[in-house]
Amino acid sequence: MHTETGFTSGTILKKYLLVFSLGFMSMGLLSNAPLASKQQIGMFKNSKTCVVFEDGISFYNAYIKDAVQKYWKYTDYEFIDQREFEKRRTDTKYSFIVLINEAYNKDPGGVSYSYINLVLGDASGNLTRMPEYCSIPLSYSGDNGTDYEYAIPAIVKFMQIHVKNLEKDRFPIFLNGLKYYNKTGFKDKVLLLNKEKMASNASYPEIIKTVYPYYIKLLTTDEIQEELTTNPANTLFHFHVGPQKDAGAGKCFEMIFDIEGNLYYYNSRKITNDNPDGFNLKDFKNIR
Repeated sequence: MHTETGFTSGTILKKYLLVFSLGFMSMGLLSNAPLASKQQIGMFKNSKTCVVFEDGISFYNAYIKDAVQKYWKYTDYEFIDQREFEKRRTDTKYSFIVLINEAYNKDPGGVSYSYINLVLGDASGNLTRMPEYCSIPLSYSGDNGTDYEYAIPAIVKFMQIHVKNLEKDRFPIFLNGLKYYNKTGFKDKVLLLNKEKMASNASYPEIIKTVYPYYIKLLTTDEIQEELTTNPANTLFHFHVGPQKDAGAGKCFEMIFDIEGNLYYYNSRKITNDNPDGFNLKDFKNIR
């Protein structure tokens, strides 16, 4: 029977494995906010984007306000507080740029992270059910520093690029997440690296050059900020999110952007004593 219909037992097994794999991936992705459907992606264009400020005095509020005013072009926007967010979150005519805290399951350290999320209003009002367009790690929740300032403009630009890519490549993005953007071969680019966020095995130029021979600059957060204000051509910059220094648990996130908001590299991994926090030699091998 299988021969007559053109199927073999191996073919059938492969089909079942593919269906099972996709179902498993879907469950993992949908354990948080669901990726926006094609219809909801179309709805975004006609939404008003509400930028939700954090309560109290927050450097984040100042950084996101400045970046949105300068670089947000996709939709009309408005700045709102948390109270107004509570009123509007069930209305699908609004989209939201909102900071969300999230902890990873099975994380023995209980480390949680703050993400900049771009979501659509949902009748449930539940953040875990609001259709998601984009989610970018910004800091770990216990971090009161401001070392993400230099990345905010690129993140605001990237969110708009990402929504446009969702229109044509939703399924590949669904399967790959932000790794959809990963590129290699940066030999014509200058890579600005945050020397305060490097792994111990990649903290010196001499070591880095053994696996990544292209032009790099190891700079402080302030020095990266200063370089980016000049709008340098052919320049990429590193943005790292991780828990407190010397933490033996949690996750770290490594991102590389250009000043136009294009994402060139994204990776996340669990932190262990044998594989500590920071951009490491394996990351360099991934981008060379």
